[in-house]
Amino acid sequence: MDTTRNTVLEAWMTEHGYSSNSLAEAVNRAIERLTGRPGGLDGSSVRAWKAGRVTWPKSAARKALEDVTGLPAVALGFVPRSRPSSTPAPPQQEDPDMKRRTLVGSIAAAAAAAAAPGTASPRRIGMSDVNRLNKRFAEIIASDHRHGGQLGIEQRAAALADEALNLQNAGSATQRVRSNLYASAAAFRSSAMWAAMDGRRYDVAKAHMREAQALAEMSGDQAIKFRIWSHAGTMYRHMGRPADALAANDVARNLHLIRRDPLFASLGLARQGAIQGTAQDRTSTRRAFEQAQDAMLRADSADFRPVWMLAFYDQAELDSLALSANLALGDYSTAEYHAHRCLSALRPHMIRSRAIATTRLAHAQLAQGAPDAATATAMKVPAEAATQHARVTRMLQEFGAALRATAPGSSTVQTWTEHTATWRMAA
Repeated sequence: MDTTRNTVLEAWMTEHGYSSNSLAEAVNRAIERLTGRPGGLDGSSVRAWKAGRVTWPKSAARKALEDVTGLPAVALGFVPRSRPSSTPAPPQQEDPDMKRRTLVGSIAAAAAAAAAPGTASPRRIGMSDVNRLNKRFAEIIASDHRHGGQLGIEQRAAALADEALNLQNAGSATQRVRSNLYASAAAFRSSAMWAAMDGRRYDVAKAHMREAQALAEMSGDQAIKFRIWSHAGTMYRHMGRPADALAANDVARNLHLIRRDPLFASLGLARQGAIQGTAQDRTSTRRAFEQAQDAMLRADSADFRPVWMLAFYDQAELDSLALSANLALGDYSTAEYHAHRCLSALRPHMIRSRAIATTRLAHAQLAQGAPDAATATAMKVPAEAATQHARVTRMLQEFGAALRATAPGSSTVQTWTEHTATWRMAA
């Protein structure tokens, strides 16, 4: 058996930064887009290609590889199998090394001709362009955790989504790059959706959601699909539509990513629990959070996950969602328990989340007949969050109304009134 190494494929992988395992993963994703079923290749499959043990991959893998690389299989050093014939083929006289060198030379000549003076040579879009966008995405995530709900964040995210889409038409690219560009555009659009939703601009959020969903489908990226549908579930929960919220969250939870990564499973379950709290389903709420906690404990922190997931989902966020659910259920002592757990574990960059959890803690304390402690807690919310974050502003207004109903004419109400006046002056 001829096991001449496929040096053409090896050279392409080196140029584009692929290992055997990462190329196998990319081809598996392409197979899933083509057939609807995940591919079964691994690093040893690709090593067999490079070693020349497999000179012509099976049709699905071959087509998927062509989609990933943007090149026909023969241009990657593979040799088609000869067709059966009743007439014996003449002995192969050509030196395989010579044949491969000739093929490489032909590819090089074609590339040189394309770049010759006087010929319009399209720009090559590569992973460096994708990485540049990913850095901007990390900035959007950080800005959201500091401020949240701001129109400026929504507008920047939407503009960056358009920038990612414009790159699709700016030059040639491999299928891998194109998929990543669609995933980047979907990620930016989902951040625009979240900012609009967090600012209670729900009609705009729904428009961003529809665009994000279409882009995610074109990307084939399971993680960004999860993010968008999970956001949709949260949006409908905030809008007081628990049936729609559960349906959207179920789309996220039915992705096969959930079966691979317990952390994604945990987030899906925790958000399900928050929705079921809104729906007043006490038993399902408790079960969902028990399962979410169990899944989180099973998750391997060393596994690769996207930056948006790493930036926010942890034990503090799970407790934050449990706090929200138990407030909705009227179980105020349990809500307070989760509030303290959340606040003690929140990372420093989670400024928006801290303001929300602090406000919810104040509500839980007030509902248990402790207006002084509740007011002291509410006064810890920074003025910026109290006046510029729509969700926090609304919750604090509701707190003030409940405080006045609970302790009318008291010195505590007077203290709160004077404190909120300083917020208005600061704004």
